[in-house]
Amino acid sequence: MESPATSLPYLCALLALVGGYLIGSLSFAVIVSRALGLADPRSYGSGNPGATNVLRSGHRAAAVLTLALDALKGYLPVVAVLLWGPRFGLGEGTAAFTGLAAFVGHLWPVFFRFQGGKGVATAAGVLMAINPLLGLASLATWVIIAAFFRYSSLAAIVTAVFAPFYQALIWGVEPALMAIIGMSLFLVWRHEPNIRKLLAGTESKLGQKAPPPPPPAPQQQKHPHAHPTSRAHPHPPSNPPSNQPSHPPPPARPRHAKAHKKGRS
Repeated sequence: MESPATSLPYLCALLALVGGYLIGSLSFAVIVSRALGLADPRSYGSGNPGATNVLRSGHRAAAVLTLALDALKGYLPVVAVLLWGPRFGLGEGTAAFTGLAAFVGHLWPVFFRFQGGKGVATAAGVLMAINPLLGLASLATWVIIAAFFRYSSLAAIVTAVFAPFYQALIWGVEPALMAIIGMSLFLVWRHEPNIRKLLAGTESKLGQKAPPPPPPAPQQQKHPHAHPTSRAHPHPPSNPPSNQPSHPPPPARPRHAKAHKKGRS
C-alpha cells in the first residue's frame, strides 16, 4: 500500500490537470462579446468562439482582448505548475500536460455546453510557457504565413505542423513533446472544415467582415374588426339574361270585372 507521501504527487498532478481544464473552459470570446454588448461569436461568421471570428464583427478591441485572454489561459496554468509544482513532485512533463488540459478545455468548455473554439491562441500561450523560444518560433511562422496568404486558418495549420518538429529538432525529445504533438493533432483536426474551404476557394480571409444576417420577413398586420371568413356579396348582374323580359308584365284584370262592364252596356 502506498503511503500518503508517495500518492501526493499523483493527486497534485490530477488537481493540476483538472484546474487547467477548468481555466481553459473560460470562453473569453463569448465573455468579452457579452461584456461589450456584441453579438455572440457563435452566431455569425465561422461560428467559432475565437479572436479571429470576433474580428469579423468589426470590433478590433474585442478581438485583441479575446486573443490576449485566450493566450493567458494557456500560459498561466503551465507557469503555475513550473513555479510551484516541484515542491509537490511535479515536473515539466506535468506542466506541459496541464497546458494540454487547458487547450482541451478551450475546445470543449464545460461552462459553455462543450461548444468551444479551435485553440490557436491557447496553444500559443502553452508553447510560450513551455519554451519561450519555441513559442516565438511558432508565432513567427504564423505571422509569415498569415502575411503572405491572408488566411488565419492556413497559418494555424502550418504552425501546428511545424511546432513538434521545432521542438524535436532544435531542443530534443523531451517530456513536453508528447503534449505538443497532441495539441498539433487537435489543431489540425479542428480545422478540417477550413481545409475544405481552402481547397474549394471559399475560405474567408483575415479581417474580412462577416455578412450581415438577412432581415426578418415583415409580418402582415391583422385588423381586429376584419372577419376572415366573411365574403363580399356578389352584385346583381347589370344585364339580365336575354330569355327573360327586362320589365315584369302588367297584372291581368279579373274576369268578373270584365263581365260586369258588359252587363252595364
